[in-house]
Amino acid sequence: MLSYTTMEYMQALEKAWKDAAELIADKRVSVKFLADEYEIDAENKKVFSVSCNIPAKEHVSLIILHYLIKKIKLGSLPMPTGKWIDFRELKGAEGYYPAFKKRTIETILRKYGERPEELLNAATRFCAKKVQVGDVGIAIEAFKNAPILITLSRADEEFGPDANILFDENIREIFCTEDIVVLTEILVHVL
Repeated sequence: MLSYTTMEYMQALEKAWKDAAELIADKRVSVKFLADEYEIDAENKKVFSVSCNIPAKEHVSLIILHYLIKKIKLGSLPMPTGKWIDFRELKGAEGYYPAFKKRTIETILRKYGERPEELLNAATRFCAKKVQVGDVGIAIEAFKNAPILITLSRADEEFGPDANILFDENIREIFCTEDIVVLTEILVHVL
């Protein structure tokens, strides 16, 4: 994936499994992520897509584990505030922004920049809500209480199409910046 090196990634995944094993009382729990339900088996270190009955990819497993661990540690996650923030407002985002923009915002522009209404069609599989921002705006609840807003503006005589990805400010309390990069990249690629 985008930001973790292979060694850092494997260490992060191993640590997440260790933390999950200590925190999950019954060793199995389910989490909704995007359009799917995932079962986490902490004892056997496996995350399965319930609808597809296949193991989740490792980067998806890591994001799900980080979300679940935070949820268990906090008791409940902070509710969305309704205040949207730009990626650059996140702690330490300056170093990640060029890669974030290339792998997420530019991907949205390539896929939907010339036909923004297609983004609405693509988002019907997810818990998406149409938002009155730009020409097309959709808020997708990636995880419960973790919405992501994607906006598109059509090209005009002076400027080409434009896109942006915003987060409810509560995301700061749920994920670190690296995880937000990976989470957003996963979302963009399934749209």
